[in-house]
Amino acid sequence: MIRASIIGGSGYTGGELLRLLIHHPKVEVIQATSRQKLGEYVYQTHPNLRKQTSLKFTSPEELQSTDVLFLALPHGQAQHDIERYAELAEHIIDLSADFRLRNADLYLKWYGEAHAAPDWLTKFVYGLPELHRTELRSANYISGVGCNATAGNLGLLPLIRANLLDRDKPVIIELKVGSSEGGAAVNPGSHHPERSGVVRTYAPYGHRHTAEVIQEMGLQNVTLTMTSVGMVRGALATVHGYVNEGVALKDLWQAYRSAVAENPFLRVVKERRGIYRVPEPKILAGSNYADLGFDLDPDTGHVISICAIDNLMKGASGSAVQSMNLMLGFEETLGLEFPGLHPI
Repeated sequence: MIRASIIGGSGYTGGELLRLLIHHPKVEVIQATSRQKLGEYVYQTHPNLRKQTSLKFTSPEELQSTDVLFLALPHGQAQHDIERYAELAEHIIDLSADFRLRNADLYLKWYGEAHAAPDWLTKFVYGLPELHRTELRSANYISGVGCNATAGNLGLLPLIRANLLDRDKPVIIELKVGSSEGGAAVNPGSHHPERSGVVRTYAPYGHRHTAEVIQEMGLQNVTLTMTSVGMVRGALATVHGYVNEGVALKDLWQAYRSAVAENPFLRVVKERRGIYRVPEPKILAGSNYADLGFDLDPDTGHVISICAIDNLMKGASGSAVQSMNLMLGFEETLGLEFPGLHPI
């Protein structure tokens, strides 16, 4: 059994890590830390884990050596203590944004401050298996993924891999996201009268996850537009771009089928009948799947690619566990087979 510990286990991504790792057949969770919940049972914060574990939250200062260390801390914290964490574990998976970008200048541009451990940026492999499966198999350090960047990158993946997208024209990724993206901490915008039923665009331009799309897709002319909607879990990316001259719908079918065949958690959703004809985040709650859809205007070359995910799973903890499986030589899908619920 692999020993795993989680720093920052009381947040939403920490809770999802606990849910996945407690039931992982190859993993034993030995510690989960939380300053705010110190000494409390894990299930008191994550009530879905009642009778699943008797683990209590411990202090970060009491952290013991472990085989795999998951960092589920707020952005900006892990980079200050990465040297100490590396002494505790051979394998580290950081779910924050601290090590997602390989270039310190890009980090400064998008996060507004210099990185505290720039020499570590190139030691981390970006933790999206659909993009870096080979590198993850030999990695010791894995970064988390931005949930919005994940939906956008996976929506773009079939078009980029098949070289169908006209890179000289702008790409616009319109994202609709649930309230859990804001994390477990309370703020005025999460107050129920202000949040219920909302459709609120809060980042028309300049969202930080844009940097991950630039880095991973090699696109420069790309914009992410963020809109918060009245759901808890889920992210839906609607990608607008233009295909190269001569590209037809049959070429898109071939590209998306190829992407799905190569990746166990990608599925094409493009139906002619029923109410689930295109990807929808609701039915992915709790699952590690990403559903892809697409369509094309043959007269203009305008292509629309749609990607739906659970932002806490494929957009965070699910991809982290999937990456761990690859890093440790396990079956990639181990512990991640839950298909989601319907109806919900």
